[in-house]
Amino acid sequence: MSEPRYPFVHVTTDAENADALSGALFDLGATGVEERDETTYVKGPADGGVLLVASFEERAAADLAVSELADVEGVLAVSVQEVVGDAWRDAWKEFYEPFALTPSIVVRPPWREVTGPVPGATEGATVLVLEPGRAFGTGLHATTSLVANILDERRAELAGQPMLDAGCGSGILSFVGLALGAANATAFDIDAEVIDTVRENAERNSMSERLELFAGTIADVSGTFPWVVANIETQILDPMAEQLVAHVAQGGNLVLSGILTAEEQRMTARFTGLSRKLRVVATRHMTTGGERAYDKDGWVAIHLALD
Repeated sequence: MSEPRYPFVHVTTDAENADALSGALFDLGATGVEERDETTYVKGPADGGVLLVASFEERAAADLAVSELADVEGVLAVSVQEVVGDAWRDAWKEFYEPFALTPSIVVRPPWREVTGPVPGATEGATVLVLEPGRAFGTGLHATTSLVANILDERRAELAGQPMLDAGCGSGILSFVGLALGAANATAFDIDAEVIDTVRENAERNSMSERLELFAGTIADVSGTFPWVVANIETQILDPMAEQLVAHVAQGGNLVLSGILTAEEQRMTARFTGLSRKLRVVATRHMTTGGERAYDKDGWVAIHLALD
């Protein structure tokens, strides 16, 4: 019997077009899209570009996607590559080691123990056990690090407060908030398939009783929250801005990421120009060579407050 073959579409692009092309790949039938750049464990192009690796169930669907994307703006190269056999499914796990997401939070996968000091973490840091499954959010992506570090810096204000995690992915930002002292977290994601992963992660970290979780959209949320986080690409953040801000309590905080530095001004204007007036508290950028976990290229997080 021949071994199974799995088709992947590789798209080389730049950071500005990566989110739109990821969406296009899903529209064309991709079952998952991995983004590789200079900040990810498995590196992308060395020139600051982005490699999108999209998995497809059938070779015919992958070939069709290549033909559809060949002349699309922002596509620098596109091809199909096949992986033979099943060993690739777990190969990435060997690269996923315990790491300091913030000075106060260490993340480890279920198959790795923390056996000594973790660089960047303070003594006594909380250890979160995280299995990403197919959800976004290992903690290794720059945008997750940005938001997590803002929460860590503001942990005294976060302590004892409820929070909302919009587009929660693996649930990592909810777990960070709870580990830093949030009273409880409400989390949702439009992808119903990731909800089981989040529940399992909550059980691993003994946080199930403090987490309200559902598959849905911002329209399904009720009430307001002193802390709202949304690490979502801008093409989704933009149209949901009014609804998202409606769930920020008076005097509360909104932390946004998934925003490219090139989009910072537009998204800042978008969220400070709404009917409920927000002000910018701080921004955090990814700049090469910085000492902090969030100092890398290409992304920004915006911390806003509703006075």
